[in-house]
Amino acid sequence: MKLTLPGGPACGHATEVAAAYSAPSLFNHSLRVYAWAAALGEVHEVGFDAELLYVAAMLHDVGLAAEFDSHTKPFEVAGGHVAWVFAAGAGWPPERRARLAEVIVRHMWAEVDPAADPEGFLLSRAAAADIAGRDVAALPESFRAEVLERYPRLDLVEEFLRCFGDQAARKPESAAAAAMRNDLATRMAANPLERS
Repeated sequence: MKLTLPGGPACGHATEVAAAYSAPSLFNHSLRVYAWAAALGEVHEVGFDAELLYVAAMLHDVGLAAEFDSHTKPFEVAGGHVAWVFAAGAGWPPERRARLAEVIVRHMWAEVDPAADPEGFLLSRAAAADIAGRDVAALPESFRAEVLERYPRLDLVEEFLRCFGDQAARKPESAAAAAMRNDLATRMAANPLERS
């Protein structure tokens, strides 16, 4: 298993956007999410569109940024709209823009069918791995160590809980609020990646 990131203008610009609007720990989280997603694709034998998955990973938490936060929509829905606009600027056709938004929204679903939406499945699983440790044992230890060395976790737990706590207080029906009610803080503290 080897850590490689896709190239191309859309991927480069998505990285630039994520770096500009994310706290350093959330930016590294986005990079790790792509790494875990690509690796889980290999583990679960799920083929995927690398460009689509990478851009989705870079932008999946952009709705948490103050500049793009919506007071009426869950952060993943707001982020999906931002990603749609980004993809329009990148020249993607309408169907691909809609797919990008859909993948970002679905990253907060508990389950995504890999046959119907491979990128949504991988993004959801990878985000859950990085935040709460889901499926981490499926990733080789040496690969985990390489990814964590390149993209350290920094203050992810504190930053992520602050963001989700804020979302939960203002949007009590959101998936972020449900995660907080389901003791996200304990699950994050127990994540094996926090001890690597």
